[in-house]
Amino acid sequence: MAAQFGKRLRKGAATTAAAALAVAALSASQAPGATTGDTGRQANAGASTSAPDGAGATGGATGDSPYYTDLPPLNSPNPSASPTASSSSIGTAVSRGEAEAGIPATVLDAYKKAEAELRSSKPGCNLPWQLLAAIGKVESGQARGGDVDAEGNTLHRILGPQLDGNGFALIPDTDGGKYDGNSQYDQAVGPMQFIPSTWAWAGRDGNGDGVKDPNNVYDAALAAGHYLCRNGWDLSVQADMNSAILSYNNSQDYLNLVLSWYEFYRKGTHSVPDGTGTLPSHRSDGSTGSGSPSGSGSDGSTTKPADNTPNPHGPTPSVPSAPTLPPTATDTVDHLEDAGTAALTATAGDAFGKQISTRAETKAGRIVAKVRVRFTIVGDTDATFSGGEDTATVVTDSKGIAVAPTLQAGEKTGDFTVHASVVGRTVKGVDYDATVTARAADTLALVNTTALTCTPGGEFTDQVQAKATYQGAVADKVAATATLVKSADDTSENDKGPYFKDANGNAVRTLTDLQTDADGLLTLPKLYADDTTGTFLLRITTTGGATLTVELTVVAADPSSSPSPSTSPSASASASASASPSASAGS
Repeated sequence: MAAQFGKRLRKGAATTAAAALAVAALSASQAPGATTGDTGRQANAGASTSAPDGAGATGGATGDSPYYTDLPPLNSPNPSASPTASSSSIGTAVSRGEAEAGIPATVLDAYKKAEAELRSSKPGCNLPWQLLAAIGKVESGQARGGDVDAEGNTLHRILGPQLDGNGFALIPDTDGGKYDGNSQYDQAVGPMQFIPSTWAWAGRDGNGDGVKDPNNVYDAALAAGHYLCRNGWDLSVQADMNSAILSYNNSQDYLNLVLSWYEFYRKGTHSVPDGTGTLPSHRSDGSTGSGSPSGSGSDGSTTKPADNTPNPHGPTPSVPSAPTLPPTATDTVDHLEDAGTAALTATAGDAFGKQISTRAETKAGRIVAKVRVRFTIVGDTDATFSGGEDTATVVTDSKGIAVAPTLQAGEKTGDFTVHASVVGRTVKGVDYDATVTARAADTLALVNTTALTCTPGGEFTDQVQAKATYQGAVADKVAATATLVKSADDTSENDKGPYFKDANGNAVRTLTDLQTDADGLLTLPKLYADDTTGTFLLRITTTGGATLTVELTVVAADPSSSPSPSTSPSASASASASASPSASAGS
């Protein structure tokens, strides 16, 4: 299921080779042929279990365990048989593309949470959650189709075969059977198939419960993310991504397979209810996978079958049969109700003033605490929750209420929906309507302090500049329109007098798609005059209703007159071109 220990798994080589042939074109030109940083080291009984983050004590994550070799579905029902087909047409000719693209809701949430944490703690790694999804698909079929509870714990343990050297690496027990229930040999454990000796240093607490459990998909996904981000790798660089994947399992076949699923998930995924994910069936050791999400997990070995005992909060010793588990809090939820959320409206670029509040209830209307509620933004919008995500998962409090993070409006205006649902259950949710309105200004003030004058056929020396405010504050990124109008009473476009120029130098007298800058300033392009003299009006309007009218004067120069101390041309022009009372805000 992941990293090599120096000896390649040879059982079922034909199956894996076929997979590699089908995806060879995907990475043949990029994938390194040699092993990387911490691969190639032999696992042995004396291996340390306290390796630092930059090294692997055993040389990999899962001790050379087998993995699923199922390929992504084809986009076309009639694929080319050529082994050099593109990555979008790799696999078996099946019509399961939409189903295969579905990832169980809790598992998908764990991948995205891990990406978000790594984005903060190791921003240079650039870990995409789709890579975790690809590895999770190959290692455990997305936790056996999402066989997890609402907290991310696997309901039945997912174990690889015991690593006793019989066709696999030889790794004597390192954890006293704590995680795998085997006190003689180690076995790969959980959704991301970590062996106990690797988990001892690579384990993480991904769900904040204070426990590092490889059987919890949140913990396992975060641990896998940190494992892939070792050695200063930048996963946005293909060579580094290849090295990271090969460090998980030092096999070219494995690399090609993971990259094919990575590309498949990058083209689009969606969440499906937990327990309903599609299950893989072919494995690299030649065996077939279980057909049930509550089956024995990824173990197809005849050496020591994997356990199928319940695992509500971590691995337990093997028992002959699985007892019936008591219902969890999530099992008792019948529906979600709005818990007094106010109208959701915000101006573009601003945070919504109110937060969404949702209550989990039983069929009888009793509140349910400690239930995971997922909030998902739906619709054509660039609004996000604080932190930049379009989904957020919150646990209900003692009053059964989950309060979503603050919504942040983007620049796209219009309506969208936030859907609240219970993680791990298909029950009645709640939809919240939200609206993003355009940025607005309620006041425009002329910044120019000198008269705006020009001679016929010339250009105005100064450009018109106005400042926009809204309720006294700077109004940035506010849309505006400027039009040279016929008169104060007739705001249709004038066909003579001053004008702007378009990109081709043609005269235009209306400008749209204008916008104030970060300081609320609106600076118009240069104005030019035709041969018509007189006083003309420029009308500027903004979203929100602010209006400003500016006077422009075109006056012919008098070559026979000379300036005198009492009446100079500049003084005359200034007197005739002063801003009219209509230039004040709101006129």
